[in-house]
Amino acid sequence: MSHAPDGLTVVVTRPAAQSARFIELARAAGAECIAYPTLQIEPLTLSVATLTQLRSRRWDWAIFISANAVATLFQQVAPPLAAQHVAVGRATARALEVADVMVDARPASATSEGVLALPEFADLTGRGIVIVKGAGGRKLLRETLHSRGAHVLELESYRRVPVQPTATMATDLHAALMSDKPLVVTVTSAEILQSLLDHVQAADATALRRKPLVVPGARVAAAAAQLGWQGPIVQAATAEDDAMVQAMLSVVRGAPPAA
Repeated sequence: MSHAPDGLTVVVTRPAAQSARFIELARAAGAECIAYPTLQIEPLTLSVATLTQLRSRRWDWAIFISANAVATLFQQVAPPLAAQHVAVGRATARALEVADVMVDARPASATSEGVLALPEFADLTGRGIVIVKGAGGRKLLRETLHSRGAHVLELESYRRVPVQPTATMATDLHAALMSDKPLVVTVTSAEILQSLLDHVQAADATALRRKPLVVPGARVAAAAAQLGWQGPIVQAATAEDDAMVQAMLSVVRGAPPAA
């Protein structure tokens, strides 16, 4: 891996339970990290009605949106969930493999569009598909699968809830913003970015908006622009740790931003 400029600080906003590998990679590249999680993962209990629907038929495909979806769903339902399984992203694939569930398909892009581009999903007439995900979102995926003839059941097995930053976290972030050393902010969703801006002091939020921001794709980049981000917004190929670190390194070296 290439190395970051001396003194680079990275603000890591992933939930604490998911940030360890990114921090390890960023530090290996020579960056200092400020762990500043603004959300945490809270499991959701599936309702009796949802469980009844799940058991009402044999499902052809189960799509797992994240590693969190795998972990929280299999706390309640024994694997396997369907005849075949889709993992969105490498971390999700690893989580399924740890659960002894075979990954039958993995989209090239860890997005709803990537899932919909899978050749197996071109014609879904009469097929049953379960989507395992966090609360909210993925409307495009659900509606497009339905329009292609599938019977779709969504299982929302977790949600993200706000985390109040500690005094130490706030102090460390403020000191980094006041320093003349380079600083990059990394976020993996618009929800995390909004929560970050909501939880910092007004002056620090203004300073943050002037810093380079690394995001996973055009949707989060557009949300950042709507939230008034003024610094360069750089799109990583995916939200996975390796891709986010590589995008971080590209922006601090002066590579042209992708968004």
